[in-house]
Amino acid sequence: MKNTSLLKERVAVVTGSNRGIGLEICRQLAAKGMLVILSCRDKAQGLAAAEKLQKQELAVRFHELDVDHAGSIMQLAEFVEKEFGRCDILVNNAGIFPDSLSGNASGETDSSALHVKIETINKALTTNVYGPLLMCQALIPLMKKNNYGRIVNVSSGLGQLTDMQGGYPAYRLSKTALNVLTRMFSHELKEFNILVNSMSPGWVKTQMGGPQAPLSVEEGADTAIWLATAPDSGPTGKFFKERKEMAW
Repeated sequence: MKNTSLLKERVAVVTGSNRGIGLEICRQLAAKGMLVILSCRDKAQGLAAAEKLQKQELAVRFHELDVDHAGSIMQLAEFVEKEFGRCDILVNNAGIFPDSLSGNASGETDSSALHVKIETINKALTTNVYGPLLMCQALIPLMKKNNYGRIVNVSSGLGQLTDMQGGYPAYRLSKTALNVLTRMFSHELKEFNILVNSMSPGWVKTQMGGPQAPLSVEEGADTAIWLATAPDSGPTGKFFKERKEMAW
């Protein structure tokens, strides 16, 4: 393992990290010498993903987590506190894209604000907003104990108000709301050396992004790693893509 004196005792939690960008974030953080908690809903997939990284001599532990359920989030937080007594980094990566592109008999689709179902919006908010909110509430107390924390919310350019367009209403609403959480937590946590930022990974070759996407998972994860390892003088309450600040 490649440890450094500054990072070797850090504990990082990454949600939705059994594949894609989340798995790559786990790999890169662990490669910096951190202990990483890889978490996801599917136990078999999570264990397999953790084992893959462990075979690379990386310090990765799996814990089952469903961010749609407060009880599951609290179980993870209790595990982290009991086992390690600290949490230094939280990457809220778990997310869904529930907007259906297939229309009904009338040609109406969930991809239009004119026809989107409230259930679709609720589904997006539950995973993409309430999940990160509860994760922050559960793990920030552990960050405060050591006066150190880095929180990275994996957002999207589709949630950017300055370039807001139509289409994908549930996903857009959820990512805009996630950015609001970033601003709120950042303001409330400045005195505790806890930096909170949003980032857009861009269009990445993942199960969600598809094979035609131009970016690799390594490229998609880069800004999250940069923010997760930012110095005390690093940014907070900002929105980034490719390490460059974006307008909200």
